[in-house]
Amino acid sequence: MLTANEIRSQFLDFFKSKGHEIVPSAPIVVKNDPTLLFTNAGMNQFKDFFLGNGTPSNTRIADTQKCLRVSGKHNDLEEVGVDTYHHTMFEMLGNWSFGDYFKKEAIEWSWELLTEVYKIPKDKLYVTVFQGDAAENLPMDEEAYNYWKQYVAEDRILMGNKKDNFWEMGDTGPCGPCSEIHVDCRTEEEKALVPGAKLVNADHPQVIEIWNNVFMQFNRQKDGSLVTLPAQHVDTGMGLERLVRVLQGKQSNYDTDLFTGTIAAIEQMTGKKYGYTDSKQDVAFRVLSDHIRAIGFTIADGQLPSNTGAGYVIRRILRRAVRYYYSYLDFKHPLLYKLMAVLAKQFEDVFPELHKQLDLVTKVVKEEEDAFLRTLEKGLRRMDTLMADKNTSGTVIGGEKAFELHDTYGFPIDLTVLIAGEKGYAVDQPGFEEELKKQKTRSRAATALDTHDWIVVRDAATVNFVGYTDLEAEGNVLKYRKVTSKGKDLYQFVLDTTPFYAESGGQVGDTGEFVFPNESIQIIDTKKEDGLTIHFSEVLPDSVTGPVLAKVDAGKRANTEVHHSGTHLLHAALREVLGTHVAQKGSLVNDNNLRFDFSHFAKVTDEEVAQIEKIVNTKIRENVPVAIKEMTKDEAIAMGAMALFGEKYGNTVRVVVMDPNYSIELCGGTHVGSTGQLGFFKIISEGAVAAGVRRMEAVSGVAAERFMNEQLALLDSIGAQLKNNKDPLKAIEKLQEEKVKLEAHIEHLEARQLVGVRNELLTKDEIINEITFVGQIVNVSSADALKKLCLDLKNHLNDLVVVLCANIDGKPFVAVGVDEKVNAARGLDASKIIKENVAALIKGGGGGQKTLATAGGQDITNLQQVIDNVRAIL
Repeated sequence: MLTANEIRSQFLDFFKSKGHEIVPSAPIVVKNDPTLLFTNAGMNQFKDFFLGNGTPSNTRIADTQKCLRVSGKHNDLEEVGVDTYHHTMFEMLGNWSFGDYFKKEAIEWSWELLTEVYKIPKDKLYVTVFQGDAAENLPMDEEAYNYWKQYVAEDRILMGNKKDNFWEMGDTGPCGPCSEIHVDCRTEEEKALVPGAKLVNADHPQVIEIWNNVFMQFNRQKDGSLVTLPAQHVDTGMGLERLVRVLQGKQSNYDTDLFTGTIAAIEQMTGKKYGYTDSKQDVAFRVLSDHIRAIGFTIADGQLPSNTGAGYVIRRILRRAVRYYYSYLDFKHPLLYKLMAVLAKQFEDVFPELHKQLDLVTKVVKEEEDAFLRTLEKGLRRMDTLMADKNTSGTVIGGEKAFELHDTYGFPIDLTVLIAGEKGYAVDQPGFEEELKKQKTRSRAATALDTHDWIVVRDAATVNFVGYTDLEAEGNVLKYRKVTSKGKDLYQFVLDTTPFYAESGGQVGDTGEFVFPNESIQIIDTKKEDGLTIHFSEVLPDSVTGPVLAKVDAGKRANTEVHHSGTHLLHAALREVLGTHVAQKGSLVNDNNLRFDFSHFAKVTDEEVAQIEKIVNTKIRENVPVAIKEMTKDEAIAMGAMALFGEKYGNTVRVVVMDPNYSIELCGGTHVGSTGQLGFFKIISEGAVAAGVRRMEAVSGVAAERFMNEQLALLDSIGAQLKNNKDPLKAIEKLQEEKVKLEAHIEHLEARQLVGVRNELLTKDEIINEITFVGQIVNVSSADALKKLCLDLKNHLNDLVVVLCANIDGKPFVAVGVDEKVNAARGLDASKIIKENVAALIKGGGGGQKTLATAGGQDITNLQQVIDNVRAIL
């Protein structure tokens, strides 16, 4: 039986024999494409070539691409683990032709590979072709049909509608008819009962699509019309996971060697056995073995979990995995991070980036697990409060409350339903869905972008960027369009020649102006999209047909370059001081400051910060020339250049050298001519971003001068306030000494006050069922005073239950004390009383020990009811 690694290699070797260049996978996290968060198809990295905005290194290419489908049009997350063939992260085997071969070769080679190399029986295969669409004025794909007839019986060539057999990247963009290959993996007995042809594209778990040949012929416009592309292309995709399942004769993708190693590791860690069923426990095994791949490879490609964008998607996947092992494998401790070593070893020779960053990824995942497990505990306590709330309707948790658990505590609705059901409560799921729908509507409205079609002014074979050497250039508008976001109109322009640097590599986009023959417009930003440099303006000139002088804001660019070069000097100094494990994990470079994220597992000490600053400033004073060279990536790596994880590099790269013995980096950004132009470098902050990732912010050049002047002015102001400009530190020390004396005096006065309050409370005790009860609203200045009073009263009264309430600065605080003997004999628990009888009344929460617990909240109107509730318990 072929292994997954052998199957992958055979695919690549086959297409190499057909003249294809084998290229590495692009990062799973998409950069420079505002329409995508993640690579969700093999063709994403080649979109520029389909649109005619770039030229490939070879007209024939093949690869295996890491893909992720959990958001947008391709959202399979809730299916993952439940069925046998959906995944979050998966490998897409693909071969491409950019204006070279077309349908004939694509069909011939796909059939040859499947039946002659992989030796899949021909009677297991069906193919589909596009049947046409009258509404779109699209004819049937007779060309593909006729080619297939050379290899496949006509009763196995099936017609497919636009939904199944016309591939589109999105609402707009390259598209075309496609021809799918499906495989029937059922038993002979099952095939005899129902022909496979009837089950193609019918969501049958054993009759599945294995390969899709897309024939790129059109570009979809905003108005829905189709324009023929300048050249015809082939884009194919075959899911490795499904292919391996077929070739290894398995009924599920999860039974193949792509997943069995991970499942075995989960069995060993949890003590549970995988049973190959649809039980919740077995679904949990599949969810974990799938999700760990998406989590690990995405973090390795540079995307840390967060609360927004791509980071939120990864956090959501990770939390779904935690929820499954917490609920269905009865495992209450971090688990996923332990699987990273298994995954890294499995893919070491295919996607080595995870293996190279194993320590970092493991630490990030463990921190995320720890945080969510704590959140789960908080959510569980919140559920206890909700179910104890007298406002809860009967035994139903309302949709609003269920959504609060989802939104605030990260509780998926099925987890809320599960826990509620165990305690005899139902959940208003339609109400929850309504709240979720409202949130999605708000979210869509906040991020809605209406992009109009490009209006083409003129054609050009190439688009030239001259911004490395020139800050002004004369060119022409090639095309422009309007975009509307949050009710505001902007205009985007593409020039044939531009000096404007488009945002990338952490460096912000240039601003400046376009000077037309009769007017000027301000350019407020520059970004990359589909290989083009897009200039943004709030104004559309009266005429765009004449020449335009594009002028970059030279001052802003110069200050930005200072900070970009400072980032390189900082990176090298960090590696020198902290160690060579330091690697860039993100950066932001603008005219005001630089921000640099890097891998490191401890706080950078003040001494280390000072040493790093000293090294950078020494390099600045040496006035090292900044040399920039172009060479192949292999040549650059050989000379010691650092490549960043998560970046996609072409065959030719730009290398920035600041002393060959100090800093050599691959970088497409703009830089100073020599390090002396930085003037001075100062680190202004250092802190944690995630487990194993630190962040430094620094300033250089004019920004550093401004920062130091502000700090000196602040010091003068502090000295003036302390009436000691010469030695403000001594004045502060004197203030601290006085503060300690005052606090001791206040504590003495408060202690005397509490004695008086305690003596008054001792006169107000009552006996209820042989228990001494004290319940009062008292006037104290701190929550800590309530605890002290409870403890003091227990020293003077036997068999005591005490509840003391206070309004402190408009907020309610409650302390409950229970004598040890009462706790043992009657089972009264102070912490339980706080949670069940107090928290909801004051709209807050709290806890503590069995004999002493406290709570704080928002509503001060029910303090007497709190006392009455506790009295009623007795």
